[in-house]
Amino acid sequence: MSAGDQKNGGDKPKEAAVWPEVERAECLARGAALKWASGVFCRPEHLERLSQYKKRESQRTASIHTRLKSMVQSYLEGVGWGLEQLREARDQLRDVSLTLKEAGLESDGNTDCLTSLEKLRDVSINHRQLFAAVSNLPRLYAIRSMVLETERLVESRRLLEAHARLMDLERWQDDILWQLHGAAGTAGSSLSSEDKELVAKYFSGVRQLVDALGKELWAVVSSSLALARQNPTPFVSAVRIVEREEALDQALLAERGGTPASRPLPAGRPRCWRACFFQVLEEAVSARFRSVSYLHTRGPGLAGHLSALQHAVMTDLATVRHLLEHCVPPHYQLTAAYLRASHRCLHTHLAQVSSWDLESGEIFAVLNWVLHIYNSPDMMGHPELVTETERAELGPLISTEGLEQLQGKYVQSVRKSVSEWMHKALQVELQDWQRDQEPDTDHEGFYQTSLPTIITQMLEENARVALMIGESLRDQTIQMGLYEIENLLNRFREALVEFGKEHRREPTNSKNKFYLHYLLASISNCIILKKSTESLQQQQSSRSAGQFSRTPPNPLAALDRAVRRACRLVMDQLLLELQPFLPRLLTRPWLVQGDPVPKLCSILESHLDLYGRVRPPCRQRLQEEAQWLTVVEYVRALMQRKLVCRSAEERRQLAQQMLQDDQLFREVFHSLQESDASVPEVNPLALLPVLADFIRLKDPGMLTLEVSGLAAKYPDISEEHVSVLLDVRGDVSRDIRGAVLDLLEQSAPPLPDGYRPIFTDILVPPSTMAFCLPTAKCA
Repeated sequence: MSAGDQKNGGDKPKEAAVWPEVERAECLARGAALKWASGVFCRPEHLERLSQYKKRESQRTASIHTRLKSMVQSYLEGVGWGLEQLREARDQLRDVSLTLKEAGLESDGNTDCLTSLEKLRDVSINHRQLFAAVSNLPRLYAIRSMVLETERLVESRRLLEAHARLMDLERWQDDILWQLHGAAGTAGSSLSSEDKELVAKYFSGVRQLVDALGKELWAVVSSSLALARQNPTPFVSAVRIVEREEALDQALLAERGGTPASRPLPAGRPRCWRACFFQVLEEAVSARFRSVSYLHTRGPGLAGHLSALQHAVMTDLATVRHLLEHCVPPHYQLTAAYLRASHRCLHTHLAQVSSWDLESGEIFAVLNWVLHIYNSPDMMGHPELVTETERAELGPLISTEGLEQLQGKYVQSVRKSVSEWMHKALQVELQDWQRDQEPDTDHEGFYQTSLPTIITQMLEENARVALMIGESLRDQTIQMGLYEIENLLNRFREALVEFGKEHRREPTNSKNKFYLHYLLASISNCIILKKSTESLQQQQSSRSAGQFSRTPPNPLAALDRAVRRACRLVMDQLLLELQPFLPRLLTRPWLVQGDPVPKLCSILESHLDLYGRVRPPCRQRLQEEAQWLTVVEYVRALMQRKLVCRSAEERRQLAQQMLQDDQLFREVFHSLQESDASVPEVNPLALLPVLADFIRLKDPGMLTLEVSGLAAKYPDISEEHVSVLLDVRGDVSRDIRGAVLDLLEQSAPPLPDGYRPIFTDILVPPSTMAFCLPTAKCA
C-alpha cells in the first residue's frame, strides 16, 4: 500500500468519528438506490434502458452539485462581510475606550473647580430668592387689603367681582410658590416646610375666602327656584363662577397633572364645583319636599299631602323649564337633572310612607298616586316633559316588590274591614230572626233581609275601587271577598243550626213565631249571595284565578251547604206540624172517616204558600221536598201495620181511600205538577196509586207479577216492605208469600243513576207477633 493510500485510509476513521451522520446517510442512500434499481431492472429486457437512466441520474447529480456550490458560496460571502464588520466595530470600540480614559483623567483633575461651582450655585439660589421676594413685596403688602375687599364683595353677593379678586390672590400665591420652588434649585427638589408655612401665613385668608364664596354660591343655588321668579342675576353669576372654576380645573389638570416632575397643582385643586352644583341642587329639591307639611299626612291628610307634592313638583318644574334652563349652559340639562333629583326624593319619601302602618284608604291614595297620577299628563306624562323624562331615564317610583307588598297590605286591610262588617251584618241578621214580624219583601214579593244587600254592595264597591288601581289588585280583592263570603256562609250555617236547636227546645216561644219565615228568608238570601258570588267570579281575570292561593275559595259549595241545611230545617218544621196527625193515618177511623188528610193538606197548603216567597230555584226544591216528605210519611204510616184487611171489601175501601188521599195531595201540589221544569224524574205521588193497586188486586196469584213491576219502578223496595204490604192485604197464603219474596230476592235490580230512593228512608218496625209467620224463609 502506498503512502497516499495509507494517509487516506488513516483519515476515514477520523472523519467517521467527526461526522457519524455522513456514514449513516451514505448507507441509507445506497440502500435506497439498490431498492430502486431492483425494482426498475427486475427483468433482463429492462437493461436496455440502463444508459437512459444513467444519463438522467448524471444530469440530476450535476444539478445538485451546482446548487450546493452556489449556496456554499453565498454563505461564505456573508461570513466574510460579518467578519469585516466585527473588525470595524473592534477598532471603533478601541477609539471610544481611549477617549473615555482621557475624559476620566480630565475629570479627576477638575475636582477643585466643582467645589467652587457649588458655592456659586448657592449664591445664585439666594440671589433668585431675594429677587423673588423683592419683586413680590407689592403683592404681599396688598394681600390683606384684597382679602378684606373680597370678603366685603362676598357679603354683598357681588360674586363675580369677588371671584375675580379671589382668582388674583390664588394666582399670586401659586406664582410665589413656583418662584420659590424654582429658586430652590433643581426641578426634582421641593420647598422647605419653613417656606411653605411662610407663604401660607401671608395667604391665610384665601382659604376662608374660598369657603365663604362657596357657601354663598350654594346658598344661591339652593334658593334658585325662588330667585328665578324675582331676580335670577345671582343664579347666573353663580353658574358663571362654577363654569370658570370647572374650566380652570381642566386647564390645570391638562397642564400640570401629567408627570411628577411637572409643576404641582395649587392647594385645593381640582374643586369640582360643577358636581357640587348638582349635589346642592338635589339637596335643595329634597329640602323642598321636606318643606311640604307632614303634620297631617296620616288618615285623610295623606291624599292632601300627595296632592301638595304634585303641585310643588309641577310648579318647580315649570320654573326650571321656563326660567332656570335659560340661565345655564345647554349641556347642564337642568330639567332632566331636576327630574332625576325629584324622582329620587319621591322614591325615598314614598318608601318611608309605605313602611307606615297604613289603612286601606291611605294605601289606595299612595297606589293611585304612584300608578296613575305620577305618570299622567298632569304630572310626568305632560307633553312638554316627555322628552326630558326619556332623557332622564327615570326608573319606577316604587319597585315591583314594593308595589306587591303595598297591594298585599291593602288587601289585608280591606279584608280586616270586610270581616268586621260581615260579622256585624251577621249579628244584625241574628237579631232580625228574633223580631215579632215577618221578614221584609222585595219588589217581587220574595222574603229577604238586609244581609245580602250589605254583603253584595260592600264586595262590589271594594272590587270597583280596586279596579281603579289595576286588574291585579281587583282580582286579589275579589279573591279575598270570596274567602270572606265562604267564612261568612260557614258561620251562617252554624247560626241556622243553633236557630233550629233553640226552636226545638222552645217551639211555643213567642220569639219563634216567625221561625219558618226567617228560614225561608235565609234561603232567599243565599240565592242572592250566589248570584253576587258568580258575578264576582266572572269579573276575575281567567289568568289570575287561583294564582294568589294554593287552595282557592269555594263559596258556592258553602252556599250549597247552607241552603241544604236551611231546607232541612224547613222540612223538619213541616214534619213537626204534621206529626200530630200522622199517627191517625191508615187506621180504622181513617178508613171510615178519612179525617187527618184534609188537615194535613191544609198544613201543606200553608207551607207551600210560604214557599212561594222563596226565590227560584229553591222554591221548587222546597215544594219537591215537601211532596217527598208527605209521601214518605204516608208510606211509613202504612208500614206500621195499623190496618190489616179482613176481606176483599176492606181491601177495596183501603185502596179507594188511598186514591182519594192521593187526589187531595195532587190538588195541593198541582202547581208543582203543572211546571214541567220542576217535575222530578221520579214522582213520589205516583207511588200511592201503585200501592193502592197492589192492595186492591183481587187475584193473589197475580201478586208475583205486581211485585215484579213494583220492584222495577222502585228498586230500593226491600223484602220487609213487601212483606208488610202482604200482611196489610191479609189474604196471602204461605206459598204465594214465599214465591213473591223469592222472586224479589232473585230479581233485585241495581239502583239506576239519578234515582232517589224512597223506601230506603222508611224503616219497617219489627213484628209484635210472638209466633213466626208462615213464610217461605220460616219453612
